Amino acid sequence: YEFLDRLITITLPRVRDFRGLNPKSFDGTGNYSMGIQEQIVFPEIDFDKIDGIRGMDICITTSAKTNEEAKALLEAFNLPLKDRDRK
Repeated sequence: YEFLDRLITITLPRVRDFRGLNPKSFDGTGNYSMGIQEQIVFPEIDFDKIDGIRGMDICITTSAKTNEEAKALLEAFNLPLKDRDRK
């Protein structure tokens, strides 16, 4: 769980203009996918040692069977999902 914890507590707050993750990015079988546009938001990456800015996709695979179960699980880990009413 270390990667998930660091993603939530350190990396996502470093994303420019971050306002929460899209709550519609669950796949219907309990997994959540998201994208990050710049890998440099990870503090482990030394900006001076990379040759260019790259993005990445992250898939959080859970044992949940439904989107609702996965949402409850990830919210318990404090995954910052946007409210459905906000865009």
